[in-house]
Amino acid sequence: MDYVKELRGFPLLAKIQDKDLQILAGLLKVHKTQAGEDVITEGDTGSEMYILIEGTVDVIKTTVFGDKFVVATLSAEKHCVFGEMAMVDNDKRSATVKAKTACTTLSIDHKSFEKFCDEHPQSGVELLRLISTNLVRNIRTENNNLKMVYQALIEEIETN
Repeated sequence: MDYVKELRGFPLLAKIQDKDLQILAGLLKVHKTQAGEDVITEGDTGSEMYILIEGTVDVIKTTVFGDKFVVATLSAEKHCVFGEMAMVDNDKRSATVKAKTACTTLSIDHKSFEKFCDEHPQSGVELLRLISTNLVRNIRTENNNLKMVYQALIEEIETN
């Protein structure tokens, strides 16, 4: 199935030239996931980025005590992408992404992504710029979260 029309709606891909988007779409693999199944698992080595075409997923983190909690819910209507850190490095996944409903995702692996960027440098630079923007936004959010936790810890210590 041709997903180029759907891909055009994703902010990550909005500035990609039509001919390059067509080539990128040809590199994507379709995945169907049932509700309750993991798309990616925290701690596994990551090598693919996912574009959520249909459905809803939960992003789940595990505490140092083994407790799991949902940090975000992503939906296809919001044109969400996840696993993009794997386009920068092949390190361990920082969270589990579990299908909340039946989902369709499109994925690209790190090797194919690098090849696309090398062969289509203008689009590659734009993709990397937008991925970097997403990652920086996530880091800033986490820094704010750490600041709140640190402040709560200090207040707890001072009151006891």
